[in-house]
Amino acid sequence: MIKKAAKKWGTAVLAAALVLSLAACGGTSGNDQAKGEASTSGKTAEPEKLTHLTYWVSMHPAAAAQMKTYAEMGMYKELERITGVKVDFQHPPTDSTQAQEQFNLMMVSEKLPDVIETSWIGYPGGPEKAIQDNKIIKLNDLIDQYAPNLKKLLDEHPDWKKQVTTDDGSLYMFPFFRGGDKVRVFYGPSIRKDWLDKLGLQMPTTIDEWHEVLKAFKEKDPNGNGKADEIPLYFTKDDIGTDAPFLGAWGINYGFYQIDNSVKYGPIQPEYKEFLATMNQWYKEGLLDKDFAAPNDKLFDAKMTGNQLGAAPTYNGGGIGKYANLMKDKDPKFNLVAAPYPVLNKGDKPIWGQKDFATNGIGAAISTSNTNPTETVKWLDYAYGEQGNLLFNYGKEGEAYTMKDGKPVFLPEVLNPPSGVSLQQSFAKHNRSTWSAPFVLSDEFQMQYLALPNQKDALTVWSQPTGERKMPLVTPTKDESSQFASIMTDINTYKDEMFLKFIMGAEPIDNFDKYVKKIEAMGINDAIKIQQSALDRFNKR
Repeated sequence: MIKKAAKKWGTAVLAAALVLSLAACGGTSGNDQAKGEASTSGKTAEPEKLTHLTYWVSMHPAAAAQMKTYAEMGMYKELERITGVKVDFQHPPTDSTQAQEQFNLMMVSEKLPDVIETSWIGYPGGPEKAIQDNKIIKLNDLIDQYAPNLKKLLDEHPDWKKQVTTDDGSLYMFPFFRGGDKVRVFYGPSIRKDWLDKLGLQMPTTIDEWHEVLKAFKEKDPNGNGKADEIPLYFTKDDIGTDAPFLGAWGINYGFYQIDNSVKYGPIQPEYKEFLATMNQWYKEGLLDKDFAAPNDKLFDAKMTGNQLGAAPTYNGGGIGKYANLMKDKDPKFNLVAAPYPVLNKGDKPIWGQKDFATNGIGAAISTSNTNPTETVKWLDYAYGEQGNLLFNYGKEGEAYTMKDGKPVFLPEVLNPPSGVSLQQSFAKHNRSTWSAPFVLSDEFQMQYLALPNQKDALTVWSQPTGERKMPLVTPTKDESSQFASIMTDINTYKDEMFLKFIMGAEPIDNFDKYVKKIEAMGINDAIKIQQSALDRFNKR
């Protein structure tokens, strides 16, 4: 994932960030003060009008499936009507590698888009270095003077402000925020409850209980077709990397974590060896999908809808909700539900589970090529006000939602799209609420998106882990960033390779100590020190 050199300075963190990032290219000029959001400049003179903006942002597949540019989205069409600002979105390819390459080339050019939306923590040296490199501008004074909505939000949530401020105290973007706990949890283990019921089994909560359930799924024909074609459990290294389902039972994760502000690296801990030994046993017993080493989304869909899969980590909307809709006519008994993150000992509180911070590091920064940053700040600030909150979470009133008892409610045709159109695609015609954007995602939106009882239950079940060992979104310095990328590129490649070999038996578990020594020789202790320094700086913000 790393391309070192010359002018291609993307890091592994940046590559991962670009997968998540949504960005678009935009241009400059002035902006009418957004309707309903008063200017705080205190000046009586008419400000220069912002009429055109270039905006660079990666396009989400749910939108790309039905439009060429975000300018076609109901939310942005209405924003243009309200503000008078026409946005020229410039989208890189949806392929993450190609998107990274385009971002790298763009950032070494002399002329940048007016607004660049991405995950700025992935910039080598962090966003402060992007400011020092004269790529984006520091926003502290501009936000104080011209962004009353965002300023109020940051003042009311100092913990949010800490997450979007550099170690040097700079504000650098209009961030994506998840406004409440209900929109920060959306992924976890899921299991076929109808299979459990058919076999008279209880919901598993420990690793040992999972083992017994998976053995029953394999041996007792829960899909009832008389064939031994059940696949008890499917997960990949990417699943394990998403806040450690199953691995987290041992108290560690697949990367860096912290205990009492002391940084550790999960894949070299003794507990990781125990996890690998357990998964190796499960693989030998045929409890893991034989295809887990080569993930394929279409094949996964076919196995789930073909009534073969018993359990897998899934998303709430893109998993539990998706398959419930796909199977409701095909198999009315199909019942995929959330399972608790497993622990080692009955009654233990799970530590690891997916839960986002208030921000994921993605946001819209103003480039140094922007000739009217003041009015651009006012335009971006609209999203954080009352009317902007409705527009960015829901879309245009009357087209996407209506107000009932003072609350926005999606129209039936939005919540119940025609066959062949996913709920996420239906929403994408109107808003960006099912992925990141510079606004505050609403809990009320989430509770409509999670329309099914199983989805609401999943939110409760997956919210149980404490998350106490998760690393915050720290940023290394420029020098640290180069060294860290150099070390971790090779370590990550080796770690992923050995993850598969240990589980599939190509490498004996007895060689774990040799594996740890090799990672140590590759410089993991230096990488831990870099993470520790970054964590210490974060804690001092």
